Amino acid sequence: MSITWSAYKRARRRSRQAWAILALAAATTVAGLSWYFTTGQFSAAEPWATGPSEAPVFNPGWMKPLRGGVPVAPEKASDALERLPVKGRAAKADYDRDAFGQAWADADRNGCDTRNDILRRDLSAVEFTEGSSCRVAGGGFHEPYTGTQVTFRRGQDTSAAVQIDHVVALADAWQKGAQQLSVQQRQIFANDPLNLIAADGPANVKKGAGDAATWLPDNKNFRCHYVARQVSVKAAYKLWITQAEKDAMKRVLSSCPEQQTIYSAR
Repeated sequence: MSITWSAYKRARRRSRQAWAILALAAATTVAGLSWYFTTGQFSAAEPWATGPSEAPVFNPGWMKPLRGGVPVAPEKASDALERLPVKGRAAKADYDRDAFGQAWADADRNGCDTRNDILRRDLSAVEFTEGSSCRVAGGGFHEPYTGTQVTFRRGQDTSAAVQIDHVVALADAWQKGAQQLSVQQRQIFANDPLNLIAADGPANVKKGAGDAATWLPDNKNFRCHYVARQVSVKAAYKLWITQAEKDAMKRVLSSCPEQQTIYSAR
């Protein structure tokens, strides 16, 4: 069978196009597999949740500024992160919660203990117990760690559903410089609104004393604020970070390079 020269050229052109398409598909497949086996499988395995992208810090309506930590300057959180010292963990064997003073003291001396101050700050439709303007009896909020709607109701069997999380856990702080703080500074650290967020009880238990290298909120919308808040707390109290912690923080902040430090009246 004979074939014309123009037909031959068309056939060769279609053949080259087909090989180009096959080559592009192969490259895309290889790139996809490479991503999956390096990063993608871990991202895919992470739970996905959406919710708030930030949490409140200070409400001058009933909270008073604290004096203890260094004022946090407004700047990029990634810049503040670079100035945090990087060291290994100190020993945890001698950690004692009592080293941070009375739990939920009235540190700002506004007449209400810190736990109730934070519940009032973070919840909406707040109800108080009868005869009190401090003791929060109930409320609800779009919880930042899980991204779900959570209801708080005071009671022996229900209060634990909403806990007050130390953004930088006390045990973590103890191993990264808090031993060098005064007793008064540690008590302020434990009651500083900058370092406190009302959180889903089970999520807070799961976090434990973890830092950014071992735990991040399921709600990915909140991670930039959360890490920036940890950076801000550690800067305010001159605490250090581990290399693994710094690497984890940098990964989060790389997705939001304009994220600012978290600062407020102190």
